[in-house]
Amino acid sequence: MDEIVFHLKVPLEGTNSDFIMDAISTCLPSALLLLLLVFTFILGMRKRKLIAGTITLVVCCLSVGTAVQGAYNLYTELDVKEYLDKQKTESMFIQDNYVDPRNTIISFPEQKRNLVYIFLESMENTFMSKEQGGGFGYDCIPELTDIALKYTNFSNTDKLGGGYPSAGSTWTMGGIFAQTSGLPIKNITGSENLNVTLGNQGGFSSMAYNLEDILAEEGYNQCFLIGSDATFGGRKAYFESHGKCNIWDYNTAKELGYIDSDYYVWWGYEDKKLFTYAQEQLMNLSQQEEPFNLTMLTVDTHFEDGYVCEYCGNEFGDNQYANVMACSSRQVSEFIQWIQQQPFYENTTIVLCGDHLTMDSDFCEGLDDYERGVYNAFINLPEGLDTTYEKTHYRELSTMDMFPTTLAALGVQIEGDRLALGVNLFSDTETLAEKYGRDGLDEGLLAKSTFYEMLINDIEE
Repeated sequence: MDEIVFHLKVPLEGTNSDFIMDAISTCLPSALLLLLLVFTFILGMRKRKLIAGTITLVVCCLSVGTAVQGAYNLYTELDVKEYLDKQKTESMFIQDNYVDPRNTIISFPEQKRNLVYIFLESMENTFMSKEQGGGFGYDCIPELTDIALKYTNFSNTDKLGGGYPSAGSTWTMGGIFAQTSGLPIKNITGSENLNVTLGNQGGFSSMAYNLEDILAEEGYNQCFLIGSDATFGGRKAYFESHGKCNIWDYNTAKELGYIDSDYYVWWGYEDKKLFTYAQEQLMNLSQQEEPFNLTMLTVDTHFEDGYVCEYCGNEFGDNQYANVMACSSRQVSEFIQWIQQQPFYENTTIVLCGDHLTMDSDFCEGLDDYERGVYNAFINLPEGLDTTYEKTHYRELSTMDMFPTTLAALGVQIEGDRLALGVNLFSDTETLAEKYGRDGLDEGLLAKSTFYEMLINDIEE
């Protein structure tokens, strides 16, 4: 419900029209055909008024009944009752557990490390083989599996694994917000005195002091690079509201002549172009005296079934989504290898993390007994960072924990190892998911919080 309400409030510019057309093509033809058949039948029986009237009455009753049933299914599927109930009762959960980054001592090393943060669209550890900790009998993402094995992966099991997207972070903007600010996105019930700024085009929760704000204070040059319209979902407003971040999106590529003005595939331009443009951005950033943060978001693996580019193979036959996942894995790995060959790599930390679990409708069917998790990997960590098995495995973690953990991966010391609702996973500090359990954490996040509403809407008190 929070996701639906959020998207009703934020700009929908840049939405992939394929999803809308799929919905129309699925529903409209059958509805029109049924209407035509019923109308033709009633018209043919018009001389028999009793029969025609009875049929009309039955059809009307069935139509109303179907509409009511559809509304009830939606009501049940989205747990609307529970959602509304939680909006009525004030909870202190967020306020009691929130650690304000503005009031926390955050100490950077003398030589500041660069950051490359890649949000991998819909990427799960689930796509690995069971042998490595995944949910399938085969490995869709062998290169990403090897990266997680070779470097640091935080897992909920004794094998490779990941964190879970807590309530309010189960879609792309929710995932980005959680991983960079340590907070969920919640629907604002508010009052007449609340100036709702969450997701509007003029700003996006500037009081939620985030990763980009902290890096900006330390003099970092920052760029957010995506292959779609950044306006969609409030992403442009968010990154422009934090850390003086340069936005480089689909529209930028058109304006600068990287792609033709009428070029459009999938959500804008595909990932093969994204990684090419990212290389150029990194070369430009690395030539500056200041440290840099390049944050990227891939798109080819978005639902439904992903985008098949010219690099995609046919390893999994008719399973298009698996083929797209495999293609994405190869492209990310090649991009990482390119970075590792550059002079700036020595002082650069790379973070890979899925933005949320896949929304593909049927790809993970039959995995009910498997606890799905969001993929993560930390590459080229500074010396002295504790990555012992006890810290990286058997952990209950949410994507909100990525906020302080990313800073720690840059060699930053954080007083208390907590920021917002996130916990530094390189420490022994208990995460909120470990303290309250996943269900307990979600319940606390979903409940009404005036503290959250004021924080998220830039009310300083």
